[in-house]
Amino acid sequence: MADTGKWNEAAKYASMMNMVDIAVYIMCIGLSWWALQAFRFDVLLKRPKAAQAIMLQILLSIALGHLVASFFIQYLGLSMGFGKMF
Repeated sequence: MADTGKWNEAAKYASMMNMVDIAVYIMCIGLSWWALQAFRFDVLLKRPKAAQAIMLQILLSIALGHLVASFFIQYLGLSMGFGKMF
């Protein structure tokens, strides 16, 4: 019966980390969208208000947010692993 307690705790920990990961991804995508609003797309694009230009901004913010969030999530995982070393 003690094994089910360990698995239950591991499942709770994994669920908590998944929730943190989702929150970090959403926050980083939102921050990258906000940051990309300062970029002047009208200089680079023919029609900056067109649907394709807006889709480009959305895809860029998702890509940039994913990169930033992956960095922070990996950093968090590595730093939590140091506590288990000692």
